[in-house]
Amino acid sequence: MHLEYITLGAYFILLIVIGAVFARFNNNLSDFVRGGARATWWMVGTSMLMAGISAFTFTGNASAIYEAGPSAIIIYGANILGFIMGATFLGRWWRQSRAHTSGDLVRARFGLGAEQTFVVTGVILNPLQAAIQLWALAVFVSAVFGIPVIWMIIVIGLITLAYSTTGGMWGVMATDVIQGVIMYGMTMVMGVLCIMDVGGVGAFIENYQEMVAEGSFTFVKEEGQFANDRYTGLWILMAFIMQILSQIHLGAANKFLAAKDGNTASKASWFCMGLMALGVAVWFIPPMVARFLYADEVMAMAVGDPATTSYAVVAKHVLPNGLLGVMIAAMFSATMSSMDWGLNTTTGILVNNFILPIRRWRGKAKLSDLFQLRLCRSITVALGFLIIAMSIGLSNQSRFAMFDSYMVLSSVLAVPLTLPLVVGIFIRKMPGWYYFVMLGGGMALSIYTVIDERLNANVWNLQERSFVVVLGALVALMIAWPWRHKRSNEDLERETELWKRTQTPIDFEKEVGGSLDGAQARITGNLILITAGLLAAFLLVPNTLGDRLVILCLVAFVAACGSWLRFVEGRKD
Repeated sequence: MHLEYITLGAYFILLIVIGAVFARFNNNLSDFVRGGARATWWMVGTSMLMAGISAFTFTGNASAIYEAGPSAIIIYGANILGFIMGATFLGRWWRQSRAHTSGDLVRARFGLGAEQTFVVTGVILNPLQAAIQLWALAVFVSAVFGIPVIWMIIVIGLITLAYSTTGGMWGVMATDVIQGVIMYGMTMVMGVLCIMDVGGVGAFIENYQEMVAEGSFTFVKEEGQFANDRYTGLWILMAFIMQILSQIHLGAANKFLAAKDGNTASKASWFCMGLMALGVAVWFIPPMVARFLYADEVMAMAVGDPATTSYAVVAKHVLPNGLLGVMIAAMFSATMSSMDWGLNTTTGILVNNFILPIRRWRGKAKLSDLFQLRLCRSITVALGFLIIAMSIGLSNQSRFAMFDSYMVLSSVLAVPLTLPLVVGIFIRKMPGWYYFVMLGGGMALSIYTVIDERLNANVWNLQERSFVVVLGALVALMIAWPWRHKRSNEDLERETELWKRTQTPIDFEKEVGGSLDGAQARITGNLILITAGLLAAFLLVPNTLGDRLVILCLVAFVAACGSWLRFVEGRKD
């Protein structure tokens, strides 16, 4: 176990170093919140992947897979569809809008009132989502090391805060690439070793079919089979809708705004889609194997929801000596990447779309680039401490299981807030004030379901609540539709200008300039090669020949990724 602590310590130091190295890339607000719009496709794509998953993937979602088989994978199917839409048109549109933040896009599409509503709700919702993910990671690590969850929340939160504050979006994206390489390599290793542990592909399929015959692993479950009718046909439908909404709404545009141009944004989304599709094929093999072979051990874990430890339990059994710490580092990377994105994007929106406009409205002098950078870093620190406090609060409550916490948050708040931001993309004749029509319709029924639970003790499950919320927003839209022509000339001009910009390709050299393609690749590639060298030290740990070959394969994968960046992409300046 001492080796795992050393591994994690070295990993934390590496993350802090990355933040410090990329700090010199930050010269103004644009650099801090969107990398100056000079990021390459591989950096944006990997960062998108890492922002889209977290330790929740290997705890809360693994718990759902452990209990019910592939039903919850529908969430990742929605992610893949979202990335395809990003690759074919959305990513290009959003980058060509020339926006600095997603708040700029909301204002351009719906007006100032919608922008400010988006800012305020984002400052509440984004940290809460990050807090749930941080809680998920702390539970996972606590199950492995036996360290109290609260202490893990504090340590992980402070480390993420350190490199996000120093490196800004450059630091976030660079750490995401390095963390992505480690996470991807380790989860591929885990998938293969778990298949070998269960006796091969044939044995895995046989065990799976037995669980299907028993009824646990059927894709669509019967009503009453699981608590709150989870995994039924309606649950699967609404989980898919909720997830696709979270992927394609205007507020999700931040992940594309760092790209150099529309083509880069499109290529990044295709790359991310491929990584996500391959990942889903192997990420959920371990919790299934845990159900096949180690069910008694999993259910004996002393945590509120033992199934959340299924990935950790099987990792202890199949990984060679020394790699458990790397596996934990991979879980750290998944959550830290989601948390750092939440920190950076929320900071950018708060500064660019709230603080600076208020100063302009009050006639204050424009802040210098240096002062804006300091303001961003100060707000990042404040948000980081808020996320840590929220996560500690979540760990001390028992009303919601981890998986349910995330889904309830999505159905009660995220769905009504994001639905108009999706509809406004596809219905261009929809006036800006319809944002509040749809938001009001969805939130009214969302609030009704909460009050009904409190006062009448009626239980609204995920699918019922989200269905009612979506229905309320759409009904409000249809009621208001006859008045869609009532809009000001200012609104028409603003929207026309937005759609014109989204269709106009970016001339990078004229509009941005200062390409950093080679510098990004060389620095990141060097850091990944250093990581490969550190991983090679595990070959000295006492292991069987087979286990050493596993470690060697991992080292070769990481080194190959680093070499490609350093010696191929690094020559493009």
